[in-house]
Amino acid sequence: MKLQALARQTGTVGMLTAVAMSAHAATSMCVFDIIGSGGDAFNMAKDYAVAMQKNGVNVELKAYTNESTATEDFRAGKCDALLATAFRTRQFNGVAAAIDTLGATTVVRDGKIDMPASYEVVRKVVQTYSSPQAAKLMVEGNYEIGGIFPFGAAYPVVSDRSNNTVESLAGKKIAAFDHDQAQSLMIQRIGALPVSADISNFSTKFNTGAVDMIAAPALAYKPLELSKGIGSKGGIARFPLMILTYQVVLNQGKFPQGYGEKSRDYWVSEFDRAMALIKNADAGIPSGAWIDLSADNVSKYNNMLRESRIAIAEKGVYSKQGLKVIKKVRCAANPAQAECATGSEEG
Repeated sequence: MKLQALARQTGTVGMLTAVAMSAHAATSMCVFDIIGSGGDAFNMAKDYAVAMQKNGVNVELKAYTNESTATEDFRAGKCDALLATAFRTRQFNGVAAAIDTLGATTVVRDGKIDMPASYEVVRKVVQTYSSPQAAKLMVEGNYEIGGIFPFGAAYPVVSDRSNNTVESLAGKKIAAFDHDQAQSLMIQRIGALPVSADISNFSTKFNTGAVDMIAAPALAYKPLELSKGIGSKGGIARFPLMILTYQVVLNQGKFPQGYGEKSRDYWVSEFDRAMALIKNADAGIPSGAWIDLSADNVSKYNNMLRESRIAIAEKGVYSKQGLKVIKKVRCAANPAQAECATGSEEG
């Protein structure tokens, strides 16, 4: 207040405003992309940086191939923003990260997965979170979610395609990210064995036979050479365990007021671009690698995910508030789902 009064007396309000704006002029973003600066996520971040210049903010990008390092550098203040998967961003905002929960955005119709409808659920949740009415939900402490975009369904990838039922996975070794408690809890619920891994080595463990199954999006198939682990006996079950997202986290104090909303609006406009990348990756997987589940198994998988989701939320790992928002959108897409007639789920 004293500084503002002095400014009025000396006629330097304009100068102080310019100084304040210049403080926001250069910011940095830690960007995780498993391929590095040549990957799809980093390329999208480059276009974001160009677009944000119109809002008076110059975003300098730092590429990371290790998501843990990117996240810790952001937490330590070495970057002002973070672009990473919701597995890592959940610690900064549980409501937004609830999109990436077991089966939360999956739409099942007549014993089949409706993937277009499932992605539309993600789109509508992202739009909801980007609305001014939801702005408060996007803030936790000093952190604000500055955007969300899809990275594709996480499919079960198995070394033996006979492991295509919930029951057949009992006793099998499944990679679980050591920083995501939810994965281990779900694996244990079906009687399988969680094997500690992270995004830098889970594919290697699968390709070398150290684990029997991993969950991965189609966009990872070629870069991580998953065909090696699939071999002639394995495959990819056409069932989404969840739909993965990338999320932008902002250190609020490093950006101008109102920047978060503009940032979220930008990423809403990029949703179709992300979907084009996902569809192209899906189409790039050999048709013989896909495993189509029976209607009975689809139902069993869906129920298993729902039960796991509820149990994990009760342990405080998932945000009940976020899951409640998603359930409303999911049930609006398909009111015929049995869960939509009950009030006993997430919220």
